[in-house]
Amino acid sequence: MLPVILQMSRRARSLTSFGQNVRKIRGVCGLTQERLADKADLDPTYISGIERGVRNPSLLIISRLAKALGVSLSELCKGISV
Repeated sequence: MLPVILQMSRRARSLTSFGQNVRKIRGVCGLTQERLADKADLDPTYISGIERGVRNPSLLIISRLAKALGVSLSELCKGISV
């Protein structure tokens, strides 16, 4: 049972780190969640969930976010360990 708990913890840490990266880069770009959502063709509540680490975006969504933010996928995923 312990490995499942550790795995969930790693997953939560990864999602939280990704969300923090999105929030930080969005702030540097001067975008609101609503504006980023418009640029990435997503719902603002979905952006909020990503930034809070409660959503698990697909690679296609991550790619759309990177394009909307004007950064590479690697920059958006920087510092995330799985």
